[in-house]
Amino acid sequence: MRRPAHRFAWLLATASVPLAALLAACSGGDDSGVRVSGAYGRQPRVTIPDKAPTGKLEIKTSIEGTGTEVRRGDLIICDYVGYTWNATSNHLLASSYGSGHPGAFPSGSLVPGLEKALDGRRVGSRVVTVVPPKEGYGANGYPALRIGGSDTLVYVLDVVGSYPKTASAHGTARPQRDRRLPRVSTAPGVPNVTIPAGTPPAKLRVDTVIQGGGPEVKRGQVLALQYAGLLWRGGRVFESSWRTGRVYSTTIGTGQVVKGWDQGLVGQRVGSRVLLVVPPAWAYGKKGLRQVGIKGNDTLVFIVDILGAH
Repeated sequence: MRRPAHRFAWLLATASVPLAALLAACSGGDDSGVRVSGAYGRQPRVTIPDKAPTGKLEIKTSIEGTGTEVRRGDLIICDYVGYTWNATSNHLLASSYGSGHPGAFPSGSLVPGLEKALDGRRVGSRVVTVVPPKEGYGANGYPALRIGGSDTLVYVLDVVGSYPKTASAHGTARPQRDRRLPRVSTAPGVPNVTIPAGTPPAKLRVDTVIQGGGPEVKRGQVLALQYAGLLWRGGRVFESSWRTGRVYSTTIGTGQVVKGWDQGLVGQRVGSRVLLVVPPAWAYGKKGLRQVGIKGNDTLVFIVDILGAH
């Protein structure tokens, strides 16, 4: 469950990340002269010519992956490095290698250039893209990122994960013996949730209803998740990735989400479905979250499928 200001909001087409809105991909056009070397998964060495860019959209897959094929609508996780390039100079714009965390790209909500760059690629690939302004931010550029209207964008993307909207937990169902907690279905897809009558727990409760077999989630990782959030009071769903049709991503354990998520998801295994019963103090506190109908005294129930951790 995100906080009101979510750190991945800039990935959308209207306000993309450095890497998100900047990239483009499509074959065709003259060779730009951009050269890239280095191993997949490590910061690449990028050489940009000391001349004006061609104005042509360019994409090259310098390393061919053999993993899952990316489809429109997937959440795509990539390591990346990006530059701006114009007739007089080029400079580094952003790098996930420096931060130690990959970026999350919600396909279908990105600028057209980036959609083209990633569509059909396979996990394990390195994609090099050269994006003219007309396929990036246009004549207005993006001043917040110091991108001018004449800037071409150069990005190198290592595709490390892709998660379709149909993805869900996969593992072994575990007994749900505590009748004071909600009951959660373990079938693939949207879970059914039955909230019991009575007073909710006063403390955070965490119950793994499907035990995944993947690695443990670590603090600071970028997670790919399906989730639903419900009010204990009445059982109304106030937010759901299944409902929006978009796999959700966040960095866990660093205050990017409510405290109940940071506390309850670290240490869980990839592939798991986790029930979180979150009291107000571990969610939105006394103020609640009016825009989705959460009051200051509401206990929240979350069902979270952990699809990947990077």
